[in-house]
Amino acid sequence: MQSLQERITEKIREISQTADEYPGAVVIQNIQELKIVYMCKRALEALQRPWAEIQNLSIEEYHRTYFNPEDAEDYFPKLQEMVSKRDPQQVVSFFQQVRTAENRDWEWYLTSVKILMFDDEQEPLLTITFAIPIDPKNHVTNKINRLLEENNFLRKHHEKFHSLGKREKEVLKLIAGGKSNTEIALELNISEMTVETHRKNIKRKLLIKSPFDLQQYARAFDLI
Repeated sequence: MQSLQERITEKIREISQTADEYPGAVVIQNIQELKIVYMCKRALEALQRPWAEIQNLSIEEYHRTYFNPEDAEDYFPKLQEMVSKRDPQQVVSFFQQVRTAENRDWEWYLTSVKILMFDDEQEPLLTITFAIPIDPKNHVTNKINRLLEENNFLRKHHEKFHSLGKREKEVLKLIAGGKSNTEIALELNISEMTVETHRKNIKRKLLIKSPFDLQQYARAFDLI
């Protein structure tokens, strides 16, 4: 009967035989020991770092070095839920930003993660990650990038937006739709002076300095 370590080695060997042929990065993590146990050639080339150095990184250091922590706030709870459910068929997919060096821009990846292997007590042991880079030159990808940028804006400004009252949100939506103070006053059955007061409060709370700032809020929070 194979030992647990032998099973781990065999599983990694199975994956590594074809992983370099996939159109993306393949990474295997031991989630009990919190370490990376396999990374395909494509992934190593993207990170521009030898495998020996990657192996010596803690999971915390690995994620802090290469991944945008703002993204993790969204996908990490989903990964925790997947592990807690112990479902080998469940796949968690998400967009994340990767930066291979401090002087480089963030690059977007579409990433999927699933449980690859359980230990002898049927506790999740290994996870496998498959990450595909999103090519910014592709027309469809440009649309995705805009959605991702809006999503980032929403996360960063969520607290500011929800500081607005119900009426202020209604006024903001109408402003974003190109309505004048007079039109907004008629639609909401309030005075133009009240509309102007709401405008000033909205600008103050959201720190809006230009029409562009307002349109960012409108797109990110589905006001238009």
